[in-house]
Amino acid sequence: MTTLTENALVRKVTGWVLPLYAMLDKLSPLSILAVRLWVGWVFFKSGMTKIKSWDSTLYLFEYEYDVPFLPFEWAAYMGTAAELFLPVLLVLGIAGRFGAIALFIFNITAVISYPDLNAAGLRDHEVWGILIFIVVTHGPGKLSLDYLLCRKFCPKN
Repeated sequence: MTTLTENALVRKVTGWVLPLYAMLDKLSPLSILAVRLWVGWVFFKSGMTKIKSWDSTLYLFEYEYDVPFLPFEWAAYMGTAAELFLPVLLVLGIAGRFGAIALFIFNITAVISYPDLNAAGLRDHEVWGILIFIVVTHGPGKLSLDYLLCRKFCPKN
C-alpha cells in the first residue's frame, strides 16, 4: 500500500469512527447513572427487607452471618443502616466516591461474613463490586449532585 492510499484509508475510517466515539462519550453520564441507580436499588431494597423482618434479620446476624469484630446486634444495625444510607448517596451522587468506597467495603464484608454464599450469590456480589468500583474510579459522573455542586463552588483553575 502506498502512503497516499494509507492516508486515504485513515481519513475514511476516522471520518466515521471519531463521530461515533463523540456520540458514545455523550452517553457516558447516562451509563454511570444507570450503574448508580441499579446498584443503589439492589442494596436499598436489601436494607428495606431487613427492616420489614427485623426478627429474621437479628436471627441471621446471630446464627448465619459471621461479621468479624462486632456483636451481632451492632452488626445488624450497622449493616441495615449502611444498606439504607449508602445507596442514597450513590443514587444522588452526593459524596459519590465516598459512598461508593463505603459500599464497596460493605459488599466485600458481606461476602466474607456469609460463608454459605452459593456460586450465584457470589457472582452477584462480584458484579456489584465491579460496578461500584467503576464509580470509585470514575466518580459519579455529570448527572450527580457532586458535579453540580462542584461546578458552582469548586475553585476554577
